[in-house]
Amino acid sequence: MLKEFFAALFLSIFILIFVMMLGNIISLVGMIMSKGVSALTILKLLFYMMPYSLQFVFPIAIMAALLLSLGRLSSDNEIISIRASGMSTLRLIMPFLVLGVVFSLFSILLQDRITPTAHLKRRQIMVEIGSKNPAITLEPGIFINSFDKYIIFVYEVNGNKFRHIRIYEPQGDDKPPRTIIAKRGEFIAIPEKNIIKLKLIDGTSDEINPTDPNSLYKMNFHTYFMTLDFAQGGSAAGIGKKAKDMSLKELWAEVRQLRKMKINDDPIATEFHKRIAMSFSILIFFLVGVPLGIITRRREKAANIALAVMVVGIYFILTLCVEALSKQGNLSPSSGMWIPNIIFGAIGTYLSIKLCVF
Repeated sequence: MLKEFFAALFLSIFILIFVMMLGNIISLVGMIMSKGVSALTILKLLFYMMPYSLQFVFPIAIMAALLLSLGRLSSDNEIISIRASGMSTLRLIMPFLVLGVVFSLFSILLQDRITPTAHLKRRQIMVEIGSKNPAITLEPGIFINSFDKYIIFVYEVNGNKFRHIRIYEPQGDDKPPRTIIAKRGEFIAIPEKNIIKLKLIDGTSDEINPTDPNSLYKMNFHTYFMTLDFAQGGSAAGIGKKAKDMSLKELWAEVRQLRKMKINDDPIATEFHKRIAMSFSILIFFLVGVPLGIITRRREKAANIALAVMVVGIYFILTLCVEALSKQGNLSPSSGMWIPNIIFGAIGTYLSIKLCVF
C-alpha cells in the first residue's frame, strides 16, 4: 500500500510543480529575451521559488496520491480481501498516520528554515537585478514601491527610456502626496551604489512653498533629475527581513518585542501560528485522505485529482479567511489559525471511525 502511495505521490508532485511553475517560467524566460538577464540568474530565481510552491503542492499531492492509490486498491476489492483475512482497519490506517507525522515534521523544517531563507534570497536577487537593470523593476502599468520614499507608476517602458510617468512621495499625517509627472525620460543605473538616477523631461513637480511649508505649489520643468534608492536605501544583501523571511524563532522574538512595546502583534503572531498549523495540516490530510480513498472506491484519476484539489482548496480558503480575521484582531491568532485543522481533523476522525466500524 505504501509502495502504491509513493508512486502516486512522486507523480503528483512532479505534475503539480510543473503546472505551478509554468507561469513563472514563461515570465522569467521573457526577462532573458527582452531584459538581458542571465540564464544563471533565472535558474537561481526558479530554484528559490520552489520551496514556496512546495508548501502548496505538497498537501494537494498527498491527498491526490491517497485517493489514487487507495481508491484503486479499494475498487479492486483488495482492501476487502485484506480485511477478510483478519487484518483490522486500524492496522491499515496506522502506517499512513505515522507517515503523516513524519511529513508534518518535515513540513515544519520547510516552513521554519527552507522557505523563509529561499524567500529572502529571491528578494535579494530581484533587488540586485533591479539595480543593474531598472527596466525590470519599473514595469509598466503597476504601482511600484521598491524604492525609498517614492511610489512610481510608469505607462510605457522601452529599454532604459519611458513615456509618461507619475511619481508620488507620501507626506504622512493625512497630507496629500507630493506628485511629479513627466511626459518622457530615461533611467541611468549605478549598480555599485545600488541607486537609479531618473532623467525626467517635460513635466510638473510639486514643491514646498517657502512661505507656507505645509502647502505645495506646481513647478513646470523641461529637465528634472532624481535619485532612487533600492530597498529603502540598503544593499541587496542587507535588505530588511519581512515576516515571510523570518524563521519561527525570529517571528516569536518579534512577537515578544512588540508585546513589550505595547504594539499590536496580531499580524506577526498570525504568521507564526499559521506556519505551525499548516505544517500539521499534512497529518490532517492523511487522516481525511485515507478513509476517503477507501470509501469512495474510485479508479478514475481525473476524478480523484479533482476531489483532492477541492478538499485542499476548501482548507486553504478557510485558512485565508481565519488569517484575515486574525490579522485584524477579530480572532486570536493562537486559536484562530487552528480552526481549519480542527474542522478537517474532526471530519477525518469521523470517517476513520466509520471505516473501522463498518
